[in-house]
Amino acid sequence: MTAFLRRAGARFVAPACFSLLAVVALSPSAPAQTTSAPVAQTSTVEVTDVAGRTVRVRAPVERVILGEGRQIYFVAALDKENPFRRVVAWRDDLAKADPGTFKLYAAQNPQIGKLPTFGGMKEGAFDIEQAVALKPDVLLMNIEAKVASDEAKLVEKLAGVGIPVVYVDFREKPFENTEPSMRLMGKLFGRETVAEEFIAFRAEQLALVEERLARAYLTEAQKPLVMVDRAGGYSDDCCMSFGRENFGRMVELAGGRNLGSGLIPGTFGTISPEEIVAAKPDAVIVTGSAWDAYVPGGAWVGVGPNADQAGARRKLAGLMQRPAFRTLPAASSGKAFAIWHQFYNSPYQFVAVQQIAKWLHPNLFRDVDPDAALRSLHERFLPIPYQPGYWVSLQANG
Repeated sequence: MTAFLRRAGARFVAPACFSLLAVVALSPSAPAQTTSAPVAQTSTVEVTDVAGRTVRVRAPVERVILGEGRQIYFVAALDKENPFRRVVAWRDDLAKADPGTFKLYAAQNPQIGKLPTFGGMKEGAFDIEQAVALKPDVLLMNIEAKVASDEAKLVEKLAGVGIPVVYVDFREKPFENTEPSMRLMGKLFGRETVAEEFIAFRAEQLALVEERLARAYLTEAQKPLVMVDRAGGYSDDCCMSFGRENFGRMVELAGGRNLGSGLIPGTFGTISPEEIVAAKPDAVIVTGSAWDAYVPGGAWVGVGPNADQAGARRKLAGLMQRPAFRTLPAASSGKAFAIWHQFYNSPYQFVAVQQIAKWLHPNLFRDVDPDAALRSLHERFLPIPYQPGYWVSLQANG
């Protein structure tokens, strides 16, 4: 297990917190993506990013560097017709962290294989000259990158050559920052109407759960205690989890009690096996993805688009035999579940909330169909076809 994963609060799967300080392949010779769409008239606009910074940007932007490859999750929702038309470079994490989604985008956009890429968590410095050669209108960074970029004075250096940096957030505080991040991107892309349509759709889907729980008047005792095993099986260590935000918040919105909320002060952290055994959680939810690029043949649960459901279920069953879990009621009752890890880093969290609610309160949410919600998301906002496989359960009817 790498050093950054051993730390109690470490973010998982090579987040962008140092990624843009190690550009490895920003080739100025790579062609920009083309589109037949007419060029919009640009003007300088002032935007406020999620870090509270006022940034002046020429918009609509036409040339963008993605500070994380998985930012395509929200870029594609705004530019359904041609999601890569603005992207001139991106981090190389999508193919590694979410290969199923990468393959779907690559099948429709084979040119992305030629996009300049950069790695993460490597020593080095952001190459200003290479960035300038790509002539980006803006560099998009995740908020968790801010500490490292501040230390390197990256924003100041790029400002000196006329490249603005804008921070977004779908990971640290997604239920606080998803809407403002989407509105911000809608303004930068000149796609405000689409951004508002997406925000309304997301709010509507979350309200299906919120309103039903409000009518149910559940007591705290009726809310199952849930252990979220963050990236379970990625290493032999146990166990990374979430505090009150991200998947921890998803559990609470779904009518559960998140074990990590009382043990982890921030968004990310760890819970010891002894704490898990003592707490006796009613349900266990493992987040997973196909991480062969990081841990070949690992015990992680490879859920995601077009996943091998039988194989994922076998791996989930294996994880429940670890010392922290094998004596739990959740293991013996089959209340062990796995869900796509990347819900934690995208504006699609509402799907996870619905599925978790259905697991925790099956009678209350019998008629709610998270699969249909995810399919509708793809049909309305995304350019790639929907492929099932984003979750699995040890329950026969799960």
